[in-house]
Amino acid sequence: MAKTTLNVTDPKGKVSGTVDAPEEIFGIESAEIEEHIPLVHQVVIAQLAAARQGTHAVKNRGAVSGGGKKPWKQKGTGRARQGSIRAPQWTHGGVVHGPVPRSYEQRTPKKMKAAALRYVLSDRANAGRVAIVDFGIKDVPSTKAAVAALTPVTENRFTTVVISRDNINELMSVRNIPTVHVIFADQLNTYDVVTAQDVVFTKEGFEAFLESKKEA
Repeated sequence: MAKTTLNVTDPKGKVSGTVDAPEEIFGIESAEIEEHIPLVHQVVIAQLAAARQGTHAVKNRGAVSGGGKKPWKQKGTGRARQGSIRAPQWTHGGVVHGPVPRSYEQRTPKKMKAAALRYVLSDRANAGRVAIVDFGIKDVPSTKAAVAALTPVTENRFTTVVISRDNINELMSVRNIPTVHVIFADQLNTYDVVTAQDVVFTKEGFEAFLESKKEA
C-alpha cells in the first residue's frame, strides 16, 4: 500500500490543500487491484442482479380464461383428441415454460462488497480521479456554484458526488447536473464508483464515509 493524499479544492476549483486518506481504502497498489478484478466484477454483477424486479410472469393453461369444455368428443371425429382450447398448442392458449416471478438476488458477503469498494476507490485514486471539493454552498442551493466548483476538477466527466446526509443544499445543487450522480456517504457502493470517471467527496461527505467504514 502507498501513502495517499487527496486534493482539496475551493469553490473556484483551485487546489487549497490536501488530506491524508486511509491507505487501506485509497492506497492499494495497481498490481493488487488487477489481481482482484474478478472480485469486483462479481460484486457488480450481484448488485445489478439484486436491482432486478423479477416480476415477469406469463399465464399458463390454468390461468387463461375459458377452455372449460372439451372441444369435441374423444373419438369418432377423425381429428386429434383435445381436452381444452386453452392448451398450449391452441391460439390464445396458455404459455409453456414461460418466466415466473423470482428473485435474482445473489449471496454477496459483506466483506466481499467492502473489499471490492476499496479496490475501485484505490483504482480511481491511483489515476488522480478522487478529490474533495468545497462547493461553498451554505444556506441556499446553487447549481451554478456547484458547476463552477466541479468543472475545473472533473472537466465535465461523469462524476459520482458523495455527500453527507446533512448536505441537503449541496444535494439540491448538484442533482440536476447531467454528468453527476449524487449519493450519500453511507450508500457509496462499487457500482457507483465503477461507472464514474471521477469520484468527488464534499468535506462532510468524506468524513461521513470514513466514519461509516469505522462502524462497519
